[in-house]
Amino acid sequence: MSQRRRSSLANVSHNDGVLRVRDDSIRRLSQAYDGIGLDQAEAQDATNKEKSLTVRQSIRLYKKAILFSMAMSLAVVMEGYDLAAMGSFMGYDQFREAFGTELDPEGNPRITAAWQAGVQNGVQAGSIIGLWANGYISEWLGYKKTMYAALFLSVVFNFIHFFAQNIGMIAAGSVLLGLPWGVFQTLTVTYASDITPSTLRPYLTTYINLCWVMGQLIAAGVLRGCQTLGNEWGWRIPVAIQWTWVPIIFAGAWFAPESPWWLVRKGRYEEARAALIQVTTPSADIPFNPDGALALIRHTNELERAMNEGVGYTDCFKGVEARRTLIACVVWLTQALCGAAMMGYAVQIYREAGLSEENALNMNIGQYALGFVGTIVSWFLMRRIGRRALYFWGLCILFCFLMLIGGLGVISRENEGAAWALGTILLVYTLFYNFTVGPVCYAIVAEIPSTRLKIKTVVLARNVYNLGGIFNNIVVPRMLSPTDWNWAGMTGFFYAGLTALLAVFMFFMLPECKGRTYAELDVLFENKVSARKFHKINVDQFSGHSTEIRVEDDRSSTDTVTGEQEKAVAGRKEEV
Repeated sequence: MSQRRRSSLANVSHNDGVLRVRDDSIRRLSQAYDGIGLDQAEAQDATNKEKSLTVRQSIRLYKKAILFSMAMSLAVVMEGYDLAAMGSFMGYDQFREAFGTELDPEGNPRITAAWQAGVQNGVQAGSIIGLWANGYISEWLGYKKTMYAALFLSVVFNFIHFFAQNIGMIAAGSVLLGLPWGVFQTLTVTYASDITPSTLRPYLTTYINLCWVMGQLIAAGVLRGCQTLGNEWGWRIPVAIQWTWVPIIFAGAWFAPESPWWLVRKGRYEEARAALIQVTTPSADIPFNPDGALALIRHTNELERAMNEGVGYTDCFKGVEARRTLIACVVWLTQALCGAAMMGYAVQIYREAGLSEENALNMNIGQYALGFVGTIVSWFLMRRIGRRALYFWGLCILFCFLMLIGGLGVISRENEGAAWALGTILLVYTLFYNFTVGPVCYAIVAEIPSTRLKIKTVVLARNVYNLGGIFNNIVVPRMLSPTDWNWAGMTGFFYAGLTALLAVFMFFMLPECKGRTYAELDVLFENKVSARKFHKINVDQFSGHSTEIRVEDDRSSTDTVTGEQEKAVAGRKEEV
């Protein structure tokens, strides 16, 4: 007959140099629920097994989770497509003829910088509202139902663009479409990080950037193909193509399980266990214990409750969460302020630099094709280099390219060769951006927040990015417009300065999260470890500095639940 067992808190002495949970958090954790010690033992075993998985083994075990995550992330293709198409429309003759608000010096219609900013900022404003709403709605209804609602709204609001009669309708449609775009921006990131293990997390989160690039690439190809139509269908067909994505994404969301982390936060443990079973495919050589995986999620959730009880937006700015929120916000803001905005206006930059519309559209296709390749390259680099190094050195490289773009912009109008050189450098910039800052950003913002505040933190970070986007949409059209600031390629100098400042921030503030579980990151942040030391410290997420939770039976025999440090350290390497 099995003995009845219970948990108790014991004082111990550790002298092994391992970083542990603060004792007051361990005490609160021990009081959270009965049997914490037994769950903690299972959670520890699940942690060791997860860390021992190679990438190939993880793919075999979580192949269904990969498919579900990839299907949900396709929603970002819609956003990337729309934003790329709308930005390219500003340099698209057929769109200019339909919605032009002024004439250029040669008498051709064009859209004023003010209207360009209005249309682009309309998307950002709508996204900000959608993001804030998603922080509440997805936590209330769950990820799947929120995705259904966002897909429905995207279908309805796209009709405004399709039947637009003036630039005002285009701006209004952009505001409304921004609402579901805001949902897609965060829901896909948090879902991908929730249903995959730490070995696959960087690949599935950066895949979202690949979806963004795919949307941009498809938009560039569609615009190039429709250029020869010579009538209003040259821009209406690209708008209508948006609807083709919805059935595919809806089907993926329908078959995908709900996030097990969200289900645990709601106390629906049996459903969370069923979700874990649904996303895994165990085999004889790669076993899977759903009870252990569930125990790990519960342990992390309860540990974070012991550290910080709240789950509201204001809790993101309290205690150690403030540091995590700041890092996530600046990391995503970096995407907006490191010169990437120039890619969205690439067609216009090429035109203002002296290239024809046909050549500008061809260069635009090449730009996004390189972005696609760059994101795939990032998957191999992250596993070997890590997030921090790739992000920091990526910014340093982008700084150099921006300086070159600025220098070529000084002479490009008088020299066709310089114009082509500027376009080529912008292409190479796109390649480097998309295997450093572009995709790695998604991996970082998915790992930096605590799991209980992840949705809220990602919302805040993305909204900071959108504010940076609004800034870009105000200044970039004026920088490029011949009737305003007329900077053209010299815009590179401006963003080079901002990129240098962001690189300094990353050097001192951005930690390395490679190979860490969410609970280990919680311990590192709770103990206020320097960002430059994150990768050097061994962590035990299951015991305190001088306390630990023990499991006792009725005969007073005692088993100690502590971290198996050698296994954890050995498993930290992401081997293939």
